[in-house]
Amino acid sequence: MNAQGKVWFVTGSSSGFGRNIVEEVIARGERVVATARDPRTLEELVARTPDRVLALRLDVTKPEQVQESVMAALKHFGAIDVLVNNAGYTLSGAVEETSDAELRAVFEPLFFGAVAMTRAVLPHMRERRTGILVQVSSLTGLVGYPGAGAYSAAKHALEGISEALAKEVAPFGLKVLLVEPGMFRTNLLGPSYRPMPELPAYAESMGPMRAWVAQSAGTQPGDPVKAAKAIVDAVNAGSPTLRLFLGADAPVAIREKLAQVSDDVNRTEQLALSMGF
Repeated sequence: MNAQGKVWFVTGSSSGFGRNIVEEVIARGERVVATARDPRTLEELVARTPDRVLALRLDVTKPEQVQESVMAALKHFGAIDVLVNNAGYTLSGAVEETSDAELRAVFEPLFFGAVAMTRAVLPHMRERRTGILVQVSSLTGLVGYPGAGAYSAAKHALEGISEALAKEVAPFGLKVLLVEPGMFRTNLLGPSYRPMPELPAYAESMGPMRAWVAQSAGTQPGDPVKAAKAIVDAVNAGSPTLRLFLGADAPVAIREKLAQVSDDVNRTEQLALSMGF
């Protein structure tokens, strides 16, 4: 690593967490490959520090663009020290309200795209025996909520593969960081938000969630600038934890989930232990 510090590669850099992370990296004097499906959204970032920002077109659901962007990054900066898998969108609806097509579609960027990016940079990181893979998951990656089933499923899948990956790459000196934000004031509930057609039968379980989404857009409690700082801090500290929980709503929800799992284990432990031949 030279005097200019780490080279970051961030997917979904046009807005939200991706944009905030890129801006934080620039502010700290490091170099970054900022990517988006429309690179014009990144022109202002390049204009600010043209020597330290490389803007690339990248749709993580297109394998050829994944490979081309990684090759372009390595050619330009000579290394990728940190990959941030952030690209995606939000989908909401009850499981029965969500079609197969919509369910498969949301997995493409949130899961398959993130895994494709991870595999694309791994040979390079393994060879250098240094690197951090940052998976931007969600509180819903560990906790399921009504209406967030499809989004939550994709994030759960990302968490499952990342937990295994962390153990696989540890011998090479590589780290995985799972970022689990609660509700932050990004555009997650903005133009890319996709609500499913409503079935009247789910008015009771889905009603409060839909009302909450309607009033929450643009008023979420978390500050994404603080989140970006925390993520960059964690990376610069060598990613000391596998999971990074962010937002005032995260610890309570996680503890409730862990308590529920613990309770289920306690209730079923004797049964589990009695299953031998």
